Amino acid sequence: MPAFEPLDPRMPLSQQLDESVSPAVLVNVFTVDPSDADALLAAWEADANWMKQQPGYISTQLHRGIAGSSVFMNYAVWESVAHFRAAFTNPEFASKLRAYPSSVTARPHLFTRVAVPNLCTD
Repeated sequence: MPAFEPLDPRMPLSQQLDESVSPAVLVNVFTVDPSDADALLAAWEADANWMKQQPGYISTQLHRGIAGSSVFMNYAVWESVAHFRAAFTNPEFASKLRAYPSSVTARPHLFTRVAVPNLCTD
């Protein structure tokens, strides 16, 4: 099972789950012992396939640090924080966390898009 740490210690995921934001983007940064990288990928794939079936799921993409890094980053888009919260707190999902190697640390954080003129839309 992974250890969970806040990406922003001042605003842990547990507090973010109470927000009413739509759409919501989950960024989850994983660190893992290099020898457990394949097990992390297998556990993440199973989770992603389960999440894909949940209401409000839009998309996900997993990234891996380059040059032999054992840091992974998942980027998932949800219709709303409420949709993500329902999936993330589902007991079936919680049971899947046992498949992750103990060397994994997960740092999930929710975001919303920011409009920047001539660069980004909200």
